[in-house]
Amino acid sequence: MGVTLSGANTHDIRLLEKTLQSIVTAHPEGAKVCLDAGYVGAEKVVEGMGYEAHIRPRGEEKREKEKNPQFKARRWVVEVCHSWLNRFRKLLVRYEKKVRNYQALVEFACAVIIWRNLIPIHPGLIPG
Repeated sequence: MGVTLSGANTHDIRLLEKTLQSIVTAHPEGAKVCLDAGYVGAEKVVEGMGYEAHIRPRGEEKREKEKNPQFKARRWVVEVCHSWLNRFRKLLVRYEKKVRNYQALVEFACAVIIWRNLIPIHPGLIPG
C-alpha cells in the first residue's frame, strides 16, 4: 500500500510515480498495476518502475455487461482502499493544518487496515 498526499486540484497522473515510489513492500517482477482510462500515456512511467501497466479503456465494462449479463463489474483496489480510509472519521474531513500531522494519521490508518487484514490469515500474530 502506497500513499501520497496533495491538493484536491492535482490530477492523479501527476502523482503516479510518487505513489509507486511510496510502496514499501517488495513486489514480484512484472507485477501488474491496473489503471483506468485517465492514465493513458503513463505506461512508460509504470514500466520504468518495474510494473506491468494494465489500462482499461472507457466503456469496456459496459460492453462486457451487454455481452454477458452475468458479468459483475470489478471494483478497483483504489476504491476499496478509499472506502476503508473513509471509515476513519478523523480522516474523512481534514482538520489538521500541518501536512505532516495529516500524513501521520493517514499512514497510521493504513497500518491499521493492513493489520486488520493480516489477523484472519495469521491468527498466531495476535498477542496474548
